[in-house]
Amino acid sequence: MNGMNELIELVDKYLDKYMGITYPEDIFKSMKYTLSLPGKRLRPVMCLETSRLLGGDIAKTLPSACAIEMLHVQSLIHDDLPCMDNDDFRRGQPSNHKVFGEATAVLAGDALITYAIQTIIEKSEGLSDSQLVRIIHEYTKFAGAYGLIAGQVADIESEGGKLVKSPEETLDFIHLNKTAVLFRLAVRVGAIIANAGENVIEEFDNFAKKFGLAFQIYDDIMDEISSFSELGKTVGKDKLSGKLTYVSLYGLNEAKNKFNSLTRECYDIIEKYDSTVFRDILTKLSGKIGSC
Repeated sequence: MNGMNELIELVDKYLDKYMGITYPEDIFKSMKYTLSLPGKRLRPVMCLETSRLLGGDIAKTLPSACAIEMLHVQSLIHDDLPCMDNDDFRRGQPSNHKVFGEATAVLAGDALITYAIQTIIEKSEGLSDSQLVRIIHEYTKFAGAYGLIAGQVADIESEGGKLVKSPEETLDFIHLNKTAVLFRLAVRVGAIIANAGENVIEEFDNFAKKFGLAFQIYDDIMDEISSFSELGKTVGKDKLSGKLTYVSLYGLNEAKNKFNSLTRECYDIIEKYDSTVFRDILTKLSGKIGSC
């Protein structure tokens, strides 16, 4: 059985294997720079663990799991750009655009979106054509204007006070699309590779929605109370930019209450699968908020 640390090491190994450096070197170096920064690798780990829990093969799942991490990393590169959140640091190191320049950082993010799909197609073995088509469909749906990009746009609009929906509805939309959507993609792809039934896919999808909301509330709380050394990025920027967050809308105590409620619901859903990995993820997240 693979524990959390073993899965992270496996993901790191295959990300390095899949991400070579060739001409023109700057674009590949830029892509690999942020991809190689130390991280929790939650999304690929959740993809691998979902597949394993449901009887899937980790070796068959690795290309898709790594592709999801590539998609996540491109969102970080673009998120840090001056035209977006304008952050100079990511995971304790200079942001991609501070090292390679804005133009190359934009292109590196674009390249990772497509390189991820290329990785799924070229590196996946033992999957049926119908599985591959469904995985790529899930990827493109959640990565695009019906998912990740929709959440980013709503997030940007909320800073300027351009709210079409109520603040509560807007915040839920941002959280579900900007954050929860990649956790949903991770568990759905893992379940598809394991040939799980639709009811099981939806059960894991429900878990991922709740986890994604909890994770974003956690991020909102930590931006309010944490330090640069702990987060590896600039803190307090949400408040300064007038960003719509769970803390700004409901207050710190209510944010903690909602976070605790969501993590309990996550435990309830995943408990029957007896997953040490998912328990570890939830416990570590809960422990940090519990100690605040």
